Amino acid sequence: MVTAGREGYRTGMNDFMDKAKNLADQHDDKVDQAIDKAGDQVDKRTGEKYSGQIDKGVDYAQQHTGEGDTDR
Repeated sequence: MVTAGREGYRTGMNDFMDKAKNLADQHDDKVDQAIDKAGDQVDKRTGEKYSGQIDKGVDYAQQHTGEGDTDR
């Protein structure tokens, strides 16, 4: 059984996620830059041992944020 408190939580989370998606859509280029920068930091901290996997993850994340992938 779902209580009113849980339903309110779900509604709040849905609102939050909608706002986050809208922000990502509006600033796709900035989001992609941040993802790229994070990937570079992970690559650096792992001694570039997992560069291929990190690059794949960065590419995947960039393709699934905002309205579309921006060129690097």
